[in-house]
Amino acid sequence: MSVDLTVVVPAYNEERRLAPTLAAIRAYLEEGTGDGSEGGDRGTRWELIVVDDGSTDGTLDIAADAEAADPRVRLIHSGRNLGKGHALRLGVLASHGDRVLITDADLATPIEELECLDKALTDGHAAAIGSRARPGATIESHQHRLRELMGRTGNFLIRTVAVPGVRDTQCGFKLFDGDRAREAFAASRLRGWGIDVEILQYFRRAGWPVAEVPVRWAHQEGSKVRPVDYVKVLAELTSLKARSVRPMDLLVAALFLAMAVTLYSGRWVAPGDRYLPDSLQDQNQWEWFFAVTADNVRHLQNPLFTTLQNHPDGVNLMANTVMLGLSVPFAPVTWLFGPAVALNAAMTLGLAATAVAWYWLIVRRLVRHRGAAAVGAALAAFAPPMISHAHAHPNFMVLFMIPLIIDRALRLCEGGEEGEGTSVVRDGVVLGLFTTYQIFLGEEPLLLAAMGMLLFAAAYGVVRRDVARDAFRPLARGLGVAVAVTVPLVAFPLYWQFFGPQSYTSVLHGDNAGNSPLALLSFSERSLAGNEKTASALSQNPTEQNAFYGWPLVALAFAIVVRLWERALVKALAFTVLAAAFLSLGPKFRIPLTDIVLPGPWAVLAHAPLFESVIESRVAMVCAPALGMLVALALARLLASARRSSHRMTAAGYAGVAAVALALLPIVPAPLRAVERSEVPAFVADGTWRKYLGKGESLVPVPLPDPAGAEALHWQTTADLGFPLPGGYFNGPWGPDRVGIYGASPRNTSNLLRDVRSSGRAPQITDAWRRAAREDLTYWKAGVLVLAPQPHDAELRETVEELLDRPGKWVDGVWIWDLHKGS
Repeated sequence: MSVDLTVVVPAYNEERRLAPTLAAIRAYLEEGTGDGSEGGDRGTRWELIVVDDGSTDGTLDIAADAEAADPRVRLIHSGRNLGKGHALRLGVLASHGDRVLITDADLATPIEELECLDKALTDGHAAAIGSRARPGATIESHQHRLRELMGRTGNFLIRTVAVPGVRDTQCGFKLFDGDRAREAFAASRLRGWGIDVEILQYFRRAGWPVAEVPVRWAHQEGSKVRPVDYVKVLAELTSLKARSVRPMDLLVAALFLAMAVTLYSGRWVAPGDRYLPDSLQDQNQWEWFFAVTADNVRHLQNPLFTTLQNHPDGVNLMANTVMLGLSVPFAPVTWLFGPAVALNAAMTLGLAATAVAWYWLIVRRLVRHRGAAAVGAALAAFAPPMISHAHAHPNFMVLFMIPLIIDRALRLCEGGEEGEGTSVVRDGVVLGLFTTYQIFLGEEPLLLAAMGMLLFAAAYGVVRRDVARDAFRPLARGLGVAVAVTVPLVAFPLYWQFFGPQSYTSVLHGDNAGNSPLALLSFSERSLAGNEKTASALSQNPTEQNAFYGWPLVALAFAIVVRLWERALVKALAFTVLAAAFLSLGPKFRIPLTDIVLPGPWAVLAHAPLFESVIESRVAMVCAPALGMLVALALARLLASARRSSHRMTAAGYAGVAAVALALLPIVPAPLRAVERSEVPAFVADGTWRKYLGKGESLVPVPLPDPAGAEALHWQTTADLGFPLPGGYFNGPWGPDRVGIYGASPRNTSNLLRDVRSSGRAPQITDAWRRAAREDLTYWKAGVLVLAPQPHDAELRETVEELLDRPGKWVDGVWIWDLHKGS
């Protein structure tokens, strides 16, 4: 049976509107003929298929009468109502037309608009969809304003989530190439209104061009589409997306979660009672960050500032890495289980989510082989620098937004005219929102990611100038949109960060914060092949082992680049790795085994705004995802060769896979070390402190908490932040130039007690020291001094007794000096 055009009309309880609709369609198709034979002046052989979707009124009889009156009209009947999607699928799969038009039974879009859609197919498109939202569309009668607003909102959500670039997915007037329509509808699964989006997604994935054509449209009374149906569409699409996830994807996600749990297994045994010693004092600091954020959220206080540390001056939380994007959502966990559990959960889940995000990006953009992508993602997320920061810096290992930002930037590079490819404006808005959220997760990682993306883009643009030329305009436009979205959202928090109370200009890290070239080839402390002594000699501390990829991986990467050099992508990735590694050497570096010191490229950036606060060795972290992508490309090629050879891998293939395994095995991370935590004194844990502090008074630990000893922050979180502390571990200003330092601005008494702790010698106390102590205690609004058992506690006790000119009192495991009973 040869048919030029099939018209499919789904109908459910349409007895009032179906007969006029069928008459109008037949009249249009027969226009110019008098005998109703085959097609008339239009020369069109047509068929009209009515699909009754289990109607309970007279719809079935009307369709049956039309079928009896004209052999070109066919009726398909469903015994029960299963939804518009099911009806359309039945009708399209029963069609024979070279082109297939689907139209609603209300004929809200007149059948005459078929000519506009037909022209689009003649111009080479595989489908043409009627649109009420494109310029040139005519709305002859409107719905109620509230209904129309809800409909537009629903349509916006649908196209944002599922079909970017299409302004009107739900208009029921669409023309398809017949064979492609039957293929797409045969593959469809949805029964409801969401089938329109499902079919458009199928056409997009297949690379079949779709035109969105403005049409005339008029609201028809009795429409079956309700605002709630847009919610149903979103629910259907979400369910469809969930069903599209492959079992391998779930297995990979479970594997990454298991790896993260294993890494932190030492703390998961008892999160509140275990401490990561290699975190130095950072675990205490981060638990405090989570606790104070949750407290601010609970009491609706400013989340950007607190006086619980550095009392009474306070701490600018926005100028510290409190990760509001993580600590705020985890506030309920903090309330219910405490900051130790919340931090451990955030770091464990965040690390797993980061690996999943890299896996998603690699599968979407680089390789389809799930196994190869999983290995590359594991390297990106669990590389030695990430594991080093996993001790203490969630802002540098919870990076799940970075792959999403990269993907959105790549979408902008692909952008074209709206409706044909990615919507530049839409993707710019999404990029702006992603960037905003990442700012509240970590600004320095975002800066490093931007550097890595810029290095990659520069190299790729040189190799593929044609691609760079085509991508420049949509990328520039999209970045402009992203900036316009981001700036208003972060303007006040960033103003507070840089100009608010207790803000500072920059944090100085010293002149030797770059990597040694040997660090790039050596193994980190927590790698299977690692050596604590070697790693310590080549890094600032266990939390800053920012390179340590190991010479086998470096050799493997070199071999991959040589073997795949013909690919522009490989050249760009190789440049990114080399440039990031070189920048990480710092403003100057020494050639190993010599006394020769050379200037490094970081010298150009060292004093630039923002960059002056960056620890330059961290730039080497950019290498991790780039190396992961190179490994994924190589593995995918090796495994693809095996598939082409009837699933038999050659000897060279086995050797390649073995080389990858041998290069990665030495840097597999071992679980992080955890030890029993120092016990909180009963004076604090049992609430005895409440008897000694009045409103607004601070508890002064001896010595005051600082970056070298911040156990008092754990006291404070154990006491539910019931008292403020002078001193502390945070970033704050010092001096008239507001230079950033770690900890509070020094005072005479805090310096004195710190020196006694480190030297173990009690100095001769003079009247000048006593006067300074009285001034400092008054400034801190001190209510009680507390000395817990610790090294050199005898010397510290002697010093305080001399300063206050009276003995301490032993109360619930600590020495105290109640300042309400003396000066």
